[in-house]
Order: sequence, then C-alpha cells, then structure tokens
Amino acid sequence: MAKTARTFRIRRYDPAEDAAPSYREYVIDVPEGMTVLEALIRIQAEQDGTLAFRYACRGAVCGSCAMAIDGVVRLACRTQVRGLEGETVTVDPLPNLEVVKDLVVDMDSFFEKDFAVEPWLQPAEPAPERERPVSPDDWTEAEPYTNCILCASCHGVCPVAARDPEYLGPAALAKHYRFLADARDGAGEKRLKLVDSEAGVWGCDVVWSCSKICPKGVRPTKGILATRERVKP
Repeated sequence: MAKTARTFRIRRYDPAEDAAPSYREYVIDVPEGMTVLEALIRIQAEQDGTLAFRYACRGAVCGSCAMAIDGVVRLACRTQVRGLEGETVTVDPLPNLEVVKDLVVDMDSFFEKDFAVEPWLQPAEPAPERERPVSPDDWTEAEPYTNCILCASCHGVCPVAARDPEYLGPAALAKHYRFLADARDGAGEKRLKLVDSEAGVWGCDVVWSCSKICPKGVRPTKGILATRERVKP
C-alpha cells in the first residue's frame, strides 16, 4: 500500500506549563484511507504521548472529535488526510470554547446551554399505558433535528457565539426547535419564552454557517427562523 509522508502542525497548550499556545510539527507516513483522527492516535502512540485530544466512537456518531483542520471545523474521524490539500495539515482546537489542553476544549458551557432549552418531551396529556404514537407526516418537521450529535461544530463557527458568551448557540436552539416541532409536546408557549431574547433566537445573525458546517445535515438556522415566526405576536 502506497504511503505519503505528511507534516502535522498541531496547536499545543498546557495550562500547567504556564506558557503561551504554540505549534509543534510531526511527520508521519499516511497510508490510503487514514483519517486525521487515526493520524493523531499514531502521533500520540509513536511520537508524543503528551498530545491531548478527545475521541470515542471513531464513526461520526459521538461528536467527540470535532476540531479545526486546515481552518475548517470538521470531525477528525471522518476527515481523510489524503483528501486535504498541501503537505502540511494544521490542527487547532474547536473555536469559541475554552481550551483545556491541546485539542481538548471545555464543553461544560455548551452542554449547559443545551440543558437550558429543556430538551425533553413535555406532553400536555397524562402518560399513556404504552407509547405516544406520532404519524410520519407529523414527524417530518422535527425529525431532521434529532440527528444532532452535540459535536459543537456549529457552535465553533457561529459568529454570535464568538462575541457573546450568553448566546444559547445554534445547537441548543436547534434542539429547542426539535421539541417545539414535535406534535407530542405540549409545552409550546413555555418553550417559546425560553428563547424569546437576544441570547436566544433574536441574537442569530442568520449567516447559515452552522447549517453549512453540520456533519449530520442539521440546519439550525432554519429552526431558528421557524421559531421566530412562532414567537411573533
């Protein structure tokens, strides 16, 4: 199998060292089919055991390995090294979140925003003996938003999240709309009050960056605009 040497320029930062972030370079052979995540694992195993990054499923399901690769936010597990241009691959942590170490970011604030929109079903009727059925037609609007894997890629490219730490962000607002559009949910008015603010749906710049970057095809901006229509008096 043919191999090609590539240089990985990785942003390093360790708060315990009391030093500014810097880049370090590593050269490895890249066989056909190698992903950026696999390259990072190899670098960690063979060249630098101190390199820190986050991953879990390796199959674009958990969302753990979102990071900036050559300036574009992507999932490292589904990004082919051979598909990237140039001989040097630059890897940075996900933007708009505090860096814990190297490529690991603090997700606490992101998940707090997600929790703030009450992302659980709140039916108006008492619980039935069995399930709450929903027809395919009634599920059409909400279904695309269930694909979110909470990778925070959309948060990383959001210009509002970059300047306003109070902004709920596209992932949380998409999750909000997933339940607002669910025909089984009965908390519509209550839900609208949660996001009727500049920190909510009115803070969005409507530049669609979040929708373009989502690895699962979720379109937060569409949900935000639909929510705005529901909020209008």
